[in-house]
Amino acid sequence: MSENKTKSPGKLRGSISISIICFFVFSLGFLPIIIGGAYVIIFIPFNQIWQFLLIPVIIYVGILVTLFYQILFSGIVIYIFNIKYEPGVYEYTYNNKMAYRWSIVCSLYTPIRKLIEMFPVGRMKITYLRMLGMKIGSNCLVGGVIKDPCLTEFGDNVTMGEYAIIYGHIQNMEKTTLTMDRIKIGNNCVIGAGAIIMPGAVLKDNVKLAAGALVTKGQVLKKGRMYGGVPAKEIKKK
Repeated sequence: MSENKTKSPGKLRGSISISIICFFVFSLGFLPIIIGGAYVIIFIPFNQIWQFLLIPVIIYVGILVTLFYQILFSGIVIYIFNIKYEPGVYEYTYNNKMAYRWSIVCSLYTPIRKLIEMFPVGRMKITYLRMLGMKIGSNCLVGGVIKDPCLTEFGDNVTMGEYAIIYGHIQNMEKTTLTMDRIKIGNNCVIGAGAIIMPGAVLKDNVKLAAGALVTKGQVLKKGRMYGGVPAKEIKKK
């Protein structure tokens, strides 16, 4: 009973502090469009038909501007304050420093990640992931979902297909633990659409991973080989 009482205030404080951080950051992201909207109302009286025809354009531009600044401010906050977490097994509570940092990043990053999935932003996605701590080499295509950017590393010429997912963490609610580990993708690797890569996995240079494959926790895929299946196994040439 006493343990639950100890955890409850910490959980409450953690939830409130994360809510305040998210409110502040996302409010900043909306500020430019609010100011821009005020100027539009001032300078466009909307008393003529052609002015009403501008509304769809204004809405479209407003969505793009809002998306840009939400990406920018959330990335800047995580980058400037160096909100990152390290590999390890941690108690999944706000009282744990690494679990708390992970929760902050998830709260700021997850909404932006889902927006990026709906509204492709091109190379800005790579810039954003780098701001979040991901190491990305040159000439890379990140088409899927990176769950934990600060634990993920891409070499040069990496191609990641749509709907592929790379996890840097595993939550165990039964044991109340959060396990995190780094994922390293070597040079010239291809990750097929829908593939899943779990924490601690390593893809050596020139690995080809088939669509829908599952790379298990801590699995190492050897250089220059092709893998597929669940779990991923080497596909040998006949």
